[in-house]
Amino acid sequence: MSSQVEHGSGDTSGSAGCGTGGDTSGSAGCGTGGGGRYRREDVARAAGVKVRNLRYYQERGLLPPPRREGRIAWYSDDHLTRLRLISDLLGRGYTVNGIAELLHAWEEGGGLSQLLGLEREMTRDWVQEEPVTMTRAQLRKLFGPTATAADTRRAAELGYVTVDGDLVTYPNRRLLEATLTLVRQGVPLAEILDAGEFVQAQAAAVADRFVGLFRRHVIDVEGLEGLERLSATQLQHITAAVTALRPVAGEVVTSEFARAMARRVDAEVAELLRAEQ
Repeated sequence: MSSQVEHGSGDTSGSAGCGTGGDTSGSAGCGTGGGGRYRREDVARAAGVKVRNLRYYQERGLLPPPRREGRIAWYSDDHLTRLRLISDLLGRGYTVNGIAELLHAWEEGGGLSQLLGLEREMTRDWVQEEPVTMTRAQLRKLFGPTATAADTRRAAELGYVTVDGDLVTYPNRRLLEATLTLVRQGVPLAEILDAGEFVQAQAAAVADRFVGLFRRHVIDVEGLEGLERLSATQLQHITAAVTALRPVAGEVVTSEFARAMARRVDAEVAELLRAEQ
């Protein structure tokens, strides 16, 4: 792999948004009709790559050139999806030359658009999070004196918060509100974090199980090495299957958790009633 390719997002502190005076706080592109438009710095940040890699990928034939309006180069959702695919292939050990050959083969077979559509469908909307950012002083006021610096450090280790100087960000508002509800009911924050770590492990196991089922019975190939053998029709079938199956895992987990909670609460109530007799 060439040393010119660097992973990780570049310094985008000076990136400009779409149009004039645009909000560049998010990674979403702008434009109309649902088609994202991104400046160079924005598409690099959204894809998690260095800005300098964009030109290198274009020179090596991995990335189509952007559309230009005057001096501004606009990248699309297709560019973003392809960049993410390239990063994924690099992470799996493919060389830049190998990726170029793979993409060319898919293009020749007419399957590249289906492959990119599959990648978009498999990665979109799994996590819908609304972040909340506050100062450390606001955090202390919110949680009260029982929350400690050690709790904040552990929450950061578990991915529940990120800390940048005096600012603390909760990536998920719903988890923040759930935590506050438990704290206000008298549950120590340290024990909430214990429970959160347990839930993370169990959720990872459930996700592994569903991904395994999908791989064995829907894709039916061993990892990415088999995807290059799939036709455009097969890729389209897999994309349709992903679309249909996306909500299933969440619905199953939600329903089973509700059933388990009902059984556990019933047993607890019965135990309390027996204790009163």
